[in-house]
Amino acid sequence: MKKIKSLKPVENLSLVDKVELRLLEFFKENELQPGDSIPKELEFADTLGVSRTVVREALLRLRTLGLIESKKHRGMILTEPDIIANFERILDPSLLGMDILKNLFELRLILEMGMADFIFERKTQKDIQELEEIVESEELAVADQTHFSLDREVAFHGKLYEISQNKTLLRFQNLLLPVFEYVHLKNKPDDFNYRYSSGKFVTHKMLVNNIKMGTPETFRNAMRQHLEPHFDSIFNHDKN
Repeated sequence: MKKIKSLKPVENLSLVDKVELRLLEFFKENELQPGDSIPKELEFADTLGVSRTVVREALLRLRTLGLIESKKHRGMILTEPDIIANFERILDPSLLGMDILKNLFELRLILEMGMADFIFERKTQKDIQELEEIVESEELAVADQTHFSLDREVAFHGKLYEISQNKTLLRFQNLLLPVFEYVHLKNKPDDFNYRYSSGKFVTHKMLVNNIKMGTPETFRNAMRQHLEPHFDSIFNHDKN
């Protein structure tokens, strides 16, 4: 059985914050892993030289972050935090400033460009068929494909994230969807009359054909052209 390192008392300054940090240090120094039991409130309080109320509040913070939980007959144990769930609690576009929304929107564009290799490695014929069905429904609904439609973007790009088979990436994409909607709705009508550098809009159908016959690199280039209005909007904003 490995030897458990002791905790050091804290000064009576910002006690809850300091206790929270000391607890995290304790977990790291003793190399505790998810599923390991941790001492009780009273033990922590006695060792740190603080009240149980202070320890309880510090533990509550860690519980809120998903770092600890209580188990019947076992007491408190360390858990593996659900990072995305913590983001979900606070990522409400109406509560965020435009600078943060802009950065989150940029992150989404970065993800779109970065998942090409995973799409090509993990795509199946069924995935391609589902993409083609999405494109077919788009073409039946709207003849003019010279600008972005939010609903079509959500369905098509959501499927691309799904093909990557990265569960964290997929959840993060769903998490950023309200941000995408929020920024998209900020666009003015003139923003959609965009002149592409290649002279034409790279449609979802073109992207599907690229997935079928191209390479990760050609797909990245096509995706970059597809998202060109968003990139230019961001870069032009940076210059102003």
